[in-house]
Amino acid sequence: MLIDGKRFRTIWPAAGGAVEIIDQTRLPHAVAIARLESLEAVVRAIADMQVRGAPLIGVTAAWGLALAMRADPGDGALAEASRQLKASRPTAVNLAWAVDRVVSVLIHLLPADREAVARAEAAAIAEEDVVACRAIGEHGADLIAAIGARKGGEAVNVLTHCNAGWLATVDWGTALAPIYVAQARGIDVHVWVDETRPRNQGAALTAFELGQQGVAHTVIADNAGGHLMQHGRVDLVLTGADRITRTGDAANKIGTYLKALAAADNGVPFHVAAPASTLDWSLTDGVAQIPIEERGGEEVTHVAGALADGSMARVLVSAPGSPAANFAFDVTPARLITGLITERGVCAATEAGLLGLFSER
Repeated sequence: MLIDGKRFRTIWPAAGGAVEIIDQTRLPHAVAIARLESLEAVVRAIADMQVRGAPLIGVTAAWGLALAMRADPGDGALAEASRQLKASRPTAVNLAWAVDRVVSVLIHLLPADREAVARAEAAAIAEEDVVACRAIGEHGADLIAAIGARKGGEAVNVLTHCNAGWLATVDWGTALAPIYVAQARGIDVHVWVDETRPRNQGAALTAFELGQQGVAHTVIADNAGGHLMQHGRVDLVLTGADRITRTGDAANKIGTYLKALAAADNGVPFHVAAPASTLDWSLTDGVAQIPIEERGGEEVTHVAGALADGSMARVLVSAPGSPAANFAFDVTPARLITGLITERGVCAATEAGLLGLFSER
């Protein structure tokens, strides 16, 4: 996708065996490239959210194993690198999926061959992600087109939560991919962008993406979504996911469940877009079984932003001394999800629906 008219991906191999990323902690106020040269740098980048979004975390972790094998290709180093990467963020299943995929290839190889094969596998995972996200975009754009046709060509109003655009993947995105494809088809789309407290990924990242791509959008406070739905100003809710159970429950950024409740109460379709790597076939009850990451309370008590002179500042917004809880995700039960959008098509948020697309399971 585009930044200042130039095509970018979120992660790419660089000279000297390193990997480079767009440092998302600097957006939207600065576009900065960070160079990752070691396993430790990759673990920090994931944990500190220089990279974020379930698909991108998985790709980054795959590259982390390649960097680890460059430093030490032994069995012990492989096991330790796998452990550290999986512990860096627990909710997104793509991370463990990507690590396990690379390890399954490397474990049977001689140590001398592991770095090159790990790099090739990481590159393959990245390319597969781009293809999958573009396919998600095509399937989801059909839903937007159908709504647009019913509205006689008037703008389709889509509400999003968190960031599930190209910055959350290698390119195209999950929940935003249908919007980008719809735009390319000439469909009039407007996006209501939840700010997404406490880290404001919507206001900072989704709004940045949409603005760079020329998509009409409006940033709203998280709690405004229900009001807009009550007044008929939302035609479709599209979110991404960090983990989806085989029965269709979906974990996503905290606050998604509340949007699903409001959508159900107002008859607004609520779709979740995610690639196959986000499906956790081992789980059947998302609320009970999906691990929910809890992050530091300072993300709730403080906000960062740009001052009038362009300098950055981090300020306290809560009462001094008040403790804060910071649950990073919640789970939307399948009963509240109209459909799941995957690279293989759209299905009901049920085990039968998913098996209809992924019969090999």
